[in-house]
Amino acid sequence: MLSYQLQSAIKDLESLISLSQEDINDIKEANHNSQFDRLAIKEEKIKNFEHKKAMIDREISKLMTQHPSRPLSELLDNEQHQQLDSLKEHLSLLREVNQQYAKMVLSVGSFYNTLLERVVPTEMNGYQKIVSAEASFLEVRV
Repeated sequence: MLSYQLQSAIKDLESLISLSQEDINDIKEANHNSQFDRLAIKEEKIKNFEHKKAMIDREISKLMTQHPSRPLSELLDNEQHQQLDSLKEHLSLLREVNQQYAKMVLSVGSFYNTLLERVVPTEMNGYQKIVSAEASFLEVRV
């Protein structure tokens, strides 16, 4: 059961990595709709991974409770050790890919905010931004 949960969690991570890499490629091409379309899929994969990780934790805890005098390294077979190592590597890779994606999202967001600020200047009034008097040249018609 533990090996199955580990393998399944690794597949979820591989899928999340792939989806995040697709997001990176799409943000480079300003293809934002595809990113939004994948959001629900990514959320579901994350939920599945969290569930499987909880099951892995329970299985390991159960093993340690059944054999309190033995270290964990003796309770798992070689395949399970390799799967745990692979799980760590995939988590690390997902973190790196998500950091790269986050940097791009922040850059694009900053660009659009700066552009909007130049088109429609605003001033801070306490904690609120209000349109400054300089923006009077802008007229919106519906």
